[in-house]
Parts: sequence; C-alpha cells; structure tokens
Amino acid sequence: MDPTSQDINLNSPNKGLLSDSMTDVPVDTGTTRTTIPEGMTEAEEEELRSELTKVEEEIAILRQVLAAKERHCGELKRKLGLTPLDGLKQNLTNSWHDVQVSNAYSDLYKKTQETLSQAGQKTSAALSNVGSAISRKFGDMRNSATFKSFED
Repeated sequence: MDPTSQDINLNSPNKGLLSDSMTDVPVDTGTTRTTIPEGMTEAEEEELRSELTKVEEEIAILRQVLAAKERHCGELKRKLGLTPLDGLKQNLTNSWHDVQVSNAYSDLYKKTQETLSQAGQKTSAALSNVGSAISRKFGDMRNSATFKSFED
C-alpha cells in the first residue's frame, strides 16, 4: 500500500494502517531464554511469552495508527488554517482554566480574599480613627481663643 493512497475514511477499519514497508518496528519477541521463575511451569511461561509478543505487536500497530491519525489531524488543521500558535494559545487557555478550577487555586483564592478583607477592615478602622482625630482637632481649634479672634 502506497502511503499517498492511504484510506482516510475515519470509519474504515483500514484507516491509518501503514504499508508493509513501514511495519518493520522492532519488537522484542522474547527469544532470549532465562530460567523459569519459581512456581511457574514451562507451559505457563510459554503462554505468557506468547501473550507478551501479541501485546507488543498490538502496541506497534497502535503506534502506527496513532502516527497516521496525527498526520491526518495535521492535514485537517492545515486545511482549516489553524496554526501551531493557535494550538498553543488553546493549550494555555485550557491549562489556565484547569488551574482556576483546581482545589489549590480555590484554596489560594479564599486565603487571599480573607487576607485582603482583613487588611481592608484594618485600613478602614485606621482611616476612621485618623478622621475622628482630625475632626476633634478642628473642633478644638474652632473653640480655641486664637480661632475666635480670627473670626472677630
């Protein structure tokens, strides 16, 4: 199968399968013999090795399918005019959103809000005290003899 003539139908069972020339991914077939683990028969070991070989072959196929899907995804993005920068922006937006909704952010937000609230209350009380002191001083000045002499 020529890579340029790949089946790109997403519903096709052949979607993303690569040609035979590209399936030469090395797979450990487990041909090196070791001693049989204790408590395991030779038949059990042979069955496990066979299953391991099958799983490794499946992994190789899945890697090929994933590579084909990633190429197809890249083609679709290119056709839609999406640039890698757009993808990066989207990833950053999603990451920031995840941080905002995480418990750590929520706890930090609550602590910061409490601290700022306390600081605001203390600042308000201090300014109120300063305002009261200034009012008292003006009142004292107004009742002073010097101020009354200026009024006259």
